[in-house]
Amino acid sequence: MQNRKGHVIVLTYPAQGHINPLLQFAKRLASKGLKATLATTHYTVKSIHETSVGVEPISDGYDESGFKQAPSVEAYLDSFKTVGSRTLSELILKFSASGSPVNGIVYDSLLSWAIDVAKKFNIYGAVFFTNSASVCSMYWHIIHGHQAFPVKQETEPLLMPGLPPLALSDLPSFLSQPAPHSPYLALILEQFSSLEENDWVFCNSFEELESELVKEMLGLWPLVMIGPMVPSSYLDQEIDGDTDYGANLWKPTTDQCMKWLEKKPPESVIYISFGSMADIAAKQVEEIAWGLKASNQNFLWVVKEPKTKLPDEFLSSIGETGLVVTWCNQLEVLAHQAVGCFITHCGWNSTLEGLSLGVPMVAMPQWSDQPTNAKFVEELWGVGVKVKKNEEGIVSREELEMCIREVMVGERSGQIKKNSLKWREAAKKAVSIGGTSDDNINEFILKLLSG
Repeated sequence: MQNRKGHVIVLTYPAQGHINPLLQFAKRLASKGLKATLATTHYTVKSIHETSVGVEPISDGYDESGFKQAPSVEAYLDSFKTVGSRTLSELILKFSASGSPVNGIVYDSLLSWAIDVAKKFNIYGAVFFTNSASVCSMYWHIIHGHQAFPVKQETEPLLMPGLPPLALSDLPSFLSQPAPHSPYLALILEQFSSLEENDWVFCNSFEELESELVKEMLGLWPLVMIGPMVPSSYLDQEIDGDTDYGANLWKPTTDQCMKWLEKKPPESVIYISFGSMADIAAKQVEEIAWGLKASNQNFLWVVKEPKTKLPDEFLSSIGETGLVVTWCNQLEVLAHQAVGCFITHCGWNSTLEGLSLGVPMVAMPQWSDQPTNAKFVEELWGVGVKVKKNEEGIVSREELEMCIREVMVGERSGQIKKNSLKWREAAKKAVSIGGTSDDNINEFILKLLSG
């Protein structure tokens, strides 16, 4: 497929958890001979350091500091739609004039206005979902009237095709507590009501991981699995030197982490990170700190502002047992032989990374799709345990210590490890030559090139 006739713009929402999978998809397309250009906002464009794809800025109307500059979520999303549509159109025209015309846009599902831009220029439009197909199916059922909304407590357990029985607390927070999320929820539901307008609907997952759902939804919806979108070095190794996503909105402390991990025995370290968006309450941070200390295990913990967030007596007492950093290269850490457990918020990228690298997990979900992912980590895929919150909504130090022990040395630890390795192999197979996700990407490219 090494003929660069096709040119695809990959448009991302400007958050780390969205840039990573979309940039990785752009790299996959480029490795198969397409010209791929990542379009992101002025504020985030300088954080992209990937050379195999083009990188071009478009505007969200807040070029100095992005989302933080906007007076509200609604104002930001409205501005992004208006200014983004205009500047994306200008970018397409620029490429037409330079002899490298664009014949497709793959866009982040939060930016549904991009399909109108694709239609205006009469080019292919493909939406890219950065969450699981299972979560996508919940929104799809609501839009098609198969599931009442708002969801009521008394309808528990919720039964949906291809999914295990779900409690209200297992649903994405956009569905279990819709009020605080209304601007984003409106966007999500709008996307599902117009899925058919897209030439492709991509999902960052793989068929074997959600096989029951794939079976139940076959022929009902247009979703195509193309994941996991994890750098190639950790899976199929088809893309030379592809060891990280190629974007960092924060400065990682990789050397320090690696040197520290090198001194630790295999599978002896707990790695803790709650992703780029989570804002954990001070009381909860304190409970995590003392739970880690009580576990008597080595730990590497990512905390954005450790000096203000962590108790002084904790920081002064950890010695060589623990390392606290502000940000790190998560993939390198998870791939290190010293790491034996991943305490995660279960954002979809982190969940896929844990699965792809075969690391057992302690699931500590916060919001969005994380409660659903956490349930599946424990009950569907058997690769970890999910913490239980107390009546104040806090995970106590005793609970966390118990979950850590369960995963590292408990009765189930052997089976959890076995399942983790099984899913690692399945992820690798899906993106390797002849795998289901790889075949789906090839089909997209062939269609794009045949015009």
